[in-house]
Amino acid sequence: MDRFKEMESFVAVVEAGSFVAAADLLRVTKAAVSRSVIELEERLGARLLQRTTRRQSLTEAGRAYYGRCKQILAELAEADSAVGAVTGHPVGKLRINAPFSFGILHLAPLWGPFMERYPDVDLEVTLADRLVDVVEEGYDLVVRISRLADSSLIYRRLGSTRIFVCASPEYLARHGRPQSVADLAAHAVIGYSYAAEGDVWRFRTPQGEQEVLTHPRLRTNNGDTCLAAALAHQGLVLQPDFIIGKHLADGRLVDVLPDCCGPELGIYAVYPSRKHLSVKVRALVDFLVEAFAAPQWQVRAGSAAGREA
Repeated sequence: MDRFKEMESFVAVVEAGSFVAAADLLRVTKAAVSRSVIELEERLGARLLQRTTRRQSLTEAGRAYYGRCKQILAELAEADSAVGAVTGHPVGKLRINAPFSFGILHLAPLWGPFMERYPDVDLEVTLADRLVDVVEEGYDLVVRISRLADSSLIYRRLGSTRIFVCASPEYLARHGRPQSVADLAAHAVIGYSYAAEGDVWRFRTPQGEQEVLTHPRLRTNNGDTCLAAALAHQGLVLQPDFIIGKHLADGRLVDVLPDCCGPELGIYAVYPSRKHLSVKVRALVDFLVEAFAAPQWQVRAGSAAGREA
C-alpha cells in the first residue's frame, strides 16, 4: 500500500469524522478507506483510532501521528505547487470551500470552464454555511461573504452583495406592507440562523441607523430555505441579492422598505497567509475575479421595489 495513500486515508477519517464521510471525500469505497487505516496501524504496530459503533477518536499515538501526517501531506502539496511555480503552469489539487447557496448558484457553473482552462488542476469543493477554519481544515481557498476583518489571512475581493428585506406580493396583500423598520416586529419573518446579529435586523434609513428585534416563524441555516418560505408567502426575509435578486427583478418578491438599506457585504477569496502564493491558487483567484467582474445577481435601481398585489 502506498504510504501517502495510507496517510491521506487516515487524515480524511480524522477530519471527516467517519469512514463513510472520508470515503465520500476521497471518492473511494468505505472498505478501501478502512483497509488503508488498518494496514497503516499494522505497519506501525500501534492503534491510531479508538472505534465505537457511533464514532472514532484519536489515541495518544494517533494524535501525534496525525500532526506529522498533516505536515507531510502539506509539504507534498507544496512540492506539487513548486512544479507549477517553475513551469508557470498550474498543477495539483485545490481544496475549496464556499457558502452553500452561493456555491450552487454562482460557483458551480464556473468549475467546468476552470477545469477546461487548467486540465492539470483537480478540484475538491465542499459547501458549508458555517465559518470554516482555512488553516486548520486545510483549505487552499475559501469564499467568504462578510465584513472581512481577520488579519491572519490574505484575501482578494471578488465583488459585493446587498441585503434586502422582502416578501411576496401575496403575503403583503394578506398582511399589509410595513411602512417603517419598527413595523417589521409585527410581521412573520423567516430567520437565518447564521446571521451575525441573530434576530436583530439593522438598516440605514433617511432618519439614521435603525434596528428591530424580529420574531421568526421559521429559522433555518440555509438561505435557499428562507427564499422558498418567502416565495410560499410565509413571511419576510432578509437575504442577499445573489439569492433573491432574480425574484425581485421578476416581481415574485418585493423590496418592502426601498428607502432603507440593509448591509452590503463583500465577497472574498480567502487563503492562508503564505510567503508565496501558489500558481494554482493564483490561477483560481484570477479566474474568479474575471468571472465576477459583472455580477449577474445585482439588482438594478428601481427594479427591487417590484409590485404589490
